[in-house]
Amino acid sequence: MHCQWFFVPLALKLSRPLDNTTSGNEFCTVMKNNANPIIKNYYVFLRLEKGLSENTLFAYKRDLSKLYTFLSKQNIELEAVDVAMLHQFVIWMGETQIKPRSQARILSGLRSFYQYLLHEDIIQSDPTTMIDMPSIGTRLPSVLTVEEIDRMIHVIDLSKPDGQRNRAIIEVLYGCGLRVSELVNLKMSELYLDEQFLMVTGKGNKQRLVPISSVAIKEIEKYKYDRNQCPIKKGEEDILFLNRFGHRLTRVMVFYIIKKHAGLAGVSKQISPHTLRHSFATHLLEGGANLRVIQEMLGHESITTTEIYTHLDTDFLRSEIMSCHPRNNKRS
Repeated sequence: MHCQWFFVPLALKLSRPLDNTTSGNEFCTVMKNNANPIIKNYYVFLRLEKGLSENTLFAYKRDLSKLYTFLSKQNIELEAVDVAMLHQFVIWMGETQIKPRSQARILSGLRSFYQYLLHEDIIQSDPTTMIDMPSIGTRLPSVLTVEEIDRMIHVIDLSKPDGQRNRAIIEVLYGCGLRVSELVNLKMSELYLDEQFLMVTGKGNKQRLVPISSVAIKEIEKYKYDRNQCPIKKGEEDILFLNRFGHRLTRVMVFYIIKKHAGLAGVSKQISPHTLRHSFATHLLEGGANLRVIQEMLGHESITTTEIYTHLDTDFLRSEIMSCHPRNNKRS
């Protein structure tokens, strides 16, 4: 209960809100974790040497806290972990209903941590090299059709104060393929609408130029009028998308906006703001765009991340062939 006393004010300082997989107890463990000087130095390394964003850094902290929770019950220090203990940890994750995909992400983060310990001569060998990743298969992202996206846009009530803002948000998310974190931090000074480009700050504070459509530009210009009518809080003057109190939007709020209008439009798929980014990339590939171009547009560091869309495109091509080829058409 003591931890709950400082939970709210500390959480407000985070750039990333706690999601539905992060409990209050996990947050407390993360904060206790920070008191460990080795872990504290590791986070400094991730921020300064690796250039990780605050959102990614918190994900590393949250995942490391799971091992910290497990080891605290065994009264074992992080740097004293061996292969046998890690095997027990993997079994514990399965018993606590942590899904294989989440287990793989946690283990990947632990490998980074123990490689750091090895590099700093805190340990003599890396126990994570002997741990196999769980089999998770290939999960293709959900994709919306152009017609479904149009329906989401058209159900927005423009008579409401936030109507034009929400319309601009969906157009920018889909038309530019932005991550939700990139959208909520998009600045007025990064809009080059005359040149039809946005300057986007992505993961690791890496910037990239992204073309923006004339449709999205028109929606932004309309929204600017509404934006100028609300009181803007100090420090948020350059942020494009604001709530009615003049603060930048949270990731959770954008998620709510997308879910709400998907429901109103009769879209039954499980979607999030990231679904619009997936749809953007898939529609580009279907239209004949080069995979390297899509990689640059999305801000992927590796082409292998972008290659998942080739699987989606293969399904699309197969369905087109099966529906059009004379050998696959049923004869009356």
